[in-house]
Amino acid sequence: MLAILKREMSNYFTSPIGYIFLAVFYFFSGMFFTSVLAANTTDITYVFSSLFTVLVFIIPLLTMRSMSEEKKQKTDQLLLTAPISLGSLVLGKFLAAFLMYCIAVSVTVVYALILAAFATPEWMVVIGNILGALLLGAALIAIGVFISSLTENQLIAAVGSFAVMMFILMIDGFASLISNTFIASIVSTLSFMTRYNNFVTGILNISDLLFFLSFAVVFIYLTVRVLEKRRWG
Repeated sequence: MLAILKREMSNYFTSPIGYIFLAVFYFFSGMFFTSVLAANTTDITYVFSSLFTVLVFIIPLLTMRSMSEEKKQKTDQLLLTAPISLGSLVLGKFLAAFLMYCIAVSVTVVYALILAAFATPEWMVVIGNILGALLLGAALIAIGVFISSLTENQLIAAVGSFAVMMFILMIDGFASLISNTFIASIVSTLSFMTRYNNFVTGILNISDLLFFLSFAVVFIYLTVRVLEKRRWG
């Protein structure tokens, strides 16, 4: 797994993808943080609440080649027959993308320290915001890696991931259009936005934490199943 992780991290920094992802994340988070400074407040939650939409656009960029590139270059067969478990292979690729994401999110710690130079921010809220962003990212990255495993075309993987993440973003809107109250409540429980906003507003629920972790685990498992089918297919 460590060999896959190192290889994937190297690929991110030897191609434009890693730099573009970081640049876009830093640009928008910096713009949101500028608005916080302009409002003369230590409340950093605006930065995190606004990042959700940005992540829908840039995480597909991060995950689109994780599996599809191997299939396109026919190196997937080498990996599938290598003396490494499929779980370790998928985890290596997932963790590489997640580590890149963590590097991006780490800039928010700098923002909090800048605010602390002027006044004391609510550190528990800041920590909750960062935790929420990391959990959201883990779930979205796992989904992106899974979709990438379904095709050898990076563009299709990116568009497919974007479509799924846009649906996730709009779940609350879809739930409001459903006339059946019971079905609407079930759909609402799948809302990433609602659960993420709980973290943003400083509400830490175990159920929200398990929700994002469960999505990450399920889609990592599904990716392993896709590769198993390809190995024996």
